[in-house]
Amino acid sequence: MADADPRPLVGVTACLRREEHYAVHRVVDKYVDAVVDGADAVPLIVPALGERLDPDALLAGLDGILVTGSPSNVDPRHYGGPPPPVDELLDPARDATVLPLIRRALDLGVPLLAICRGIQELNVALGGTLHPRLHQVPGRRDHRADKRRPWPERYEPVHRVRILPGGVLARLFDGDILEVNSLHGQGLDRLAPGLRVEAVAEDGTVEAVSVERARAFALAVQWHPEWRVREKPDHLRLFRAFGEAARCRARERTGHGRSERATALRGVGT
Repeated sequence: MADADPRPLVGVTACLRREEHYAVHRVVDKYVDAVVDGADAVPLIVPALGERLDPDALLAGLDGILVTGSPSNVDPRHYGGPPPPVDELLDPARDATVLPLIRRALDLGVPLLAICRGIQELNVALGGTLHPRLHQVPGRRDHRADKRRPWPERYEPVHRVRILPGGVLARLFDGDILEVNSLHGQGLDRLAPGLRVEAVAEDGTVEAVSVERARAFALAVQWHPEWRVREKPDHLRLFRAFGEAARCRARERTGHGRSERATALRGVGT
């Protein structure tokens, strides 16, 4: 009997938050849970070490990267934007870690799923720009979370996105409309070279992109499919697709696929 497929190992990006006396590498549990319950993979938290992290050494042992959301924003200096307000929450350690990690993951064909801050990081990593305060752009809705609502209610669907034909999302979903949750202050402005628009909100905001000619699964969404992934069929579908791509890489990385092919070939001549 052939061995079962190896469970893929997925890196989950962390933020670095300063406490009173120390700093904490942190990931909200919903992202870790979505890797386990949605992608059927083993999560590994990637600390925000900046230049001390060797992306190639890390990615050699991983089968996927989940780029998480965060309350912090990408520093505008990475895309030539205006100086941020003094009270804006930034995370320079995360920027220094995740931007190069995204580029190397794409170079090496490591499957990638990016969420919320992650779609913004993907766009900036490849040369695009952001609206630092999307709600101030004429004609755009306020995509920020309504903090008057209880925490779980903030993750319920609040607007629609239209899936564009011919892309990754169009192959995953039957219809061309999705109801999504929306909790972000920044948004994509100039699209980076090599990115394809996958979905657009009713106000024109780009809500999903994929990487053209990517070597593996490479998708980013502005909404939060990690939220209650087992209860939300649309969320689960995204994570299952990501998990399958990670399993394909795990087979190649561990030699599982090669051993199966060798066994099949030996059987041909018997």
